[in-house]
Order: sequence, then structure tokens, then C-alpha cells
Amino acid sequence: MLAPCILLLLEIIMTTYQQLTETFKKISHFQHLQAICGWDQAAKMPSGGNQARSEAMAELSVHIHALLTAPELEEAFVKAQEESLSTHEQASLREMHRQWQHANILSKELVQAKSMAGAKCEHAWRNQRGENDWQGFEKNWAEVVKLSKEEAQIRAEATGLSAYDAMLDIYEPGTTSSQLDRVFVDVKTWLPGLIDQVIEKQASESFIAPSGTFSTEQQKALGIEVMKLLQFDFHHGRLDESVHPFCGGVPQDVRITTRYNEDEFMQSLMGIVHETGHARYEQGLPKRYAGLPAGSARSMGIHESQSLFFEMQIGRSSAFIEHLSRLAQKQFSQHDKGIFDKNNFQKLYTRVEKGFIRVDADELTYPAHVILRYEIERDLINGHIKHTDVPELWNEKMKSYLGLSTRGNFNHGCMQDIHWTDGAFGYFPSYTLGAMYAAQFMTSMKKVLDVNDVISSGDLSPIFNWLETHIWSQGSLLTTNELVKQATGEILNAEHFKQHLSERYTRDT
Repeated sequence: MLAPCILLLLEIIMTTYQQLTETFKKISHFQHLQAICGWDQAAKMPSGGNQARSEAMAELSVHIHALLTAPELEEAFVKAQEESLSTHEQASLREMHRQWQHANILSKELVQAKSMAGAKCEHAWRNQRGENDWQGFEKNWAEVVKLSKEEAQIRAEATGLSAYDAMLDIYEPGTTSSQLDRVFVDVKTWLPGLIDQVIEKQASESFIAPSGTFSTEQQKALGIEVMKLLQFDFHHGRLDESVHPFCGGVPQDVRITTRYNEDEFMQSLMGIVHETGHARYEQGLPKRYAGLPAGSARSMGIHESQSLFFEMQIGRSSAFIEHLSRLAQKQFSQHDKGIFDKNNFQKLYTRVEKGFIRVDADELTYPAHVILRYEIERDLINGHIKHTDVPELWNEKMKSYLGLSTRGNFNHGCMQDIHWTDGAFGYFPSYTLGAMYAAQFMTSMKKVLDVNDVISSGDLSPIFNWLETHIWSQGSLLTTNELVKQATGEILNAEHFKQHLSERYTRDT
């Protein structure tokens, strides 16, 4: 053990920037524990442990918040900005300062109250959703919304943004609702027509739907084989089961989950592909900045771009589906082989249907689900609607965008997602932003790689090397626009997404 005088000497020798990195690495260690506790709560914990776990995690949130809001940090940032730092260190300091600013906006009392309200709402939601219990859910959710609006207003006053934009900035730094409105309004001009066109085109196509029983054990074994194909690092991660699929943990210990339905295997399989994309991004983040904000994901839109690159750009490509059909036929050898024929698989995984559930939606209808949620949460946080208005607004928008009614059907309507239970308002746009970024990345990748040949070979390393070079290894050292422009030569251009959908779903097969 070092003597106190030596520790003091080391502190004097260290630059202020280095002292800040030590502080933020300490914070990261507690966030590591927080992430694993959250995974356990969702995947392994018995229901009776929820109250104690919620209290412990709320206490941990307060402790992390206290470390982030320590009074001496303000002066430390001023001093660090005057030091001679490399370009990467300047970027690292910027991200630490951003995280510090976000934390200092909120009081520890609000952080704790929101953590407790979210945990209570989410835990009850697990049963309430299945029981279609809107009244029970609304009682808990009212407090989450109240605290989230309070948080949004505090953030708005501190940043000069609108209430919703202040929440959006947590997940998508630099993005505003006016920018999203322009992009999404354009999508709404062509997406409904394209959906109807493709559904009409596919109406005459015959296919064999999966039937029979697909055991959870076989599905998990298949999922692990696919994760190996996608080069998931099992020394630093694992696959589990939860009510709602997610990717959690930390880069050195990534936890992904899916959910299984023994009547079919396709949703869980593609869910695994999706979450593996999240996990590979985490595992590929710059180790030099591990534990620091600069070593974290750039934004949720970029994070979703990686999961959707895996699920949509790779996972539903003809070349990858050939691998899926072979592996599935081997795993489910007792079933009709026609189900696993490559052409049948292709039809199944590119089937377009108007449905109620976002996580089960196909690639083409998915943006409609996101835009619906974005418009509702934007107006809710900005105070234009009340939380009790949400079920009716949801029904109206579902009828308008997808021709479906959810009146009285809360399970398949506004209670289906986990995001709003803990006040994650501002997150939903990231899904469609991610799909757009993914299409743009694929366009650029195809300029230097024959992607189909790479996938067909079974060794996807060249694809992952491109992603690691241009996306993963950059962490948060660049802004989102800088990252995308450096990788593709331009900032977000939604035209790539439109072209991708049109090419995949309207071409003759």
C-alpha cells in the first residue's frame, strides 16, 4: 500500500486532465455494477427481489450522481482546458464535460425519485401489459411522466432548448425535433405508398410458414451458432432470456437477451442478430478510452445503426439468409425441410405486413411505428397533450399510418414498449435514424467491398474490419456528423434508406 505522501506526490505530478480521467474511470466502475444489476433485474432476479433491488439501484444512482457533481470538478474542467492536450484528449475532455453538465443539471432528489418511479412502473408493467391493464399502468406511469417533464423543463432552462429537444439531446447530441420533423415528414410522403405496393406485390407469392414446436433449447443453440458467425466474443459476453430483448452490460462484459416463442423461431433468431450488432459495437469500442465517455457509443442512433446494420443490411441479405437456412435446417431437422429452403427463408424474412407490435415489425413498416411514438412523446414532453391522451392518440395514428385500430387494446398499443416506463423520452427516433445511418454505411462499404461475396464466404471479417475502422474504434471522439461524414463523405442522407428499401422490396426476384 502506497504511503499517503506518495499518493499526494502522484496527485501533484498528474495533470488535471489525468485526474479527471481517474475520476471518470471510478464513475465507470460503479456504472459497470449498475449495468449488471439492471441486466440481472430483467433476466434473472426473482420478482420478490424487486423492491430491495430498486432501492439499491436508486442508492447507486445517487452515489454516481454525487461523484459526477462533486464541486471540485467545475474548477478541474477550467484548469484542464488550459493544459496542452492532444486532439483525442481534447475530444475526451469534451465528452467528460458534456457528461458532467448533464449530471449537474439535475438534483440528487430528482435522480433518486425518477429511478424509484421508473423501477416501480417497469416492474408492474411486466404483468400489467399481459393483462391489458391500462388503469393500473397509468397510475404508476403518471409519476414517471410528471418527473420526466420536470427533468425536461430543468434541462431546457439549462440548455436553451425546448423541453423535448433537451431530452432528445441525451440520446442524440446535436439533433433537434425540427430536424427530425423534416426527415420524418418526408418519409411519410413515400412510405405508406411503398408499403401498400409491396404488400400487393407479395400477395401472390406462396411460401411455407413455420409450423410445429421449436424448443427454446434448439432456438438458443441456433442463436449461438449465428452469433459465432457474426464473431461475437463469448469471452466478454453472453446470451440470456428476458421479457424484452436488450443489450446491456459493459464492453468487457456484454449481456444480450432475446425472448423465445416455441410456436416459431424467426423473431428470436433475428432478435439475436439485432442485439449482436449492439454487442459487437460495444466490444469494438476504443480500449484506449475504456471507462471514459470518449470510449462510449457516439449516440443511440449510431448504436442502433450497428444493430440494424447486422439485422437488416447483413441479416436479411440473400447471402446471409443462405447461412441462416442451412443452420436452421440442421438444428430443426425434424421439421419440413421446405421451411428452410433458401428462397422460402428469403420470402419469410422480407415479408411485409401491417402489424401492431414494433419489435415484431418488418423492415418496411418499422419506421411508421417509430414516427408514431416520436410524435406522441414530443407533444407529451412539450406539454401539448396529457399522458391520459396517449391511448386515443395512439389509436388515431395507428389507423392513419398502418390502417389498424388499437382502441381498448393497450397491450398491443401504448403499453407495448419498455422505454416510457422509466422515462426514456427522446429515445425512439434513434431507431429510424439508425436504419438510415446503416443504409448509408452499407452504400459506402459497397464501394470498397463485394459485400455479398464476403457474406457468402462465411468469413465476415472484412465487413467488421470496415465497421471497426470507421465506426467502432472512434467511440465518441467525433461528433455524430463528423463520424458519419468521415465514414461516408456526407452527413445523414435519408435518400440511401429510401433507395435501399425500394431496391430490396420492389425488385423482381
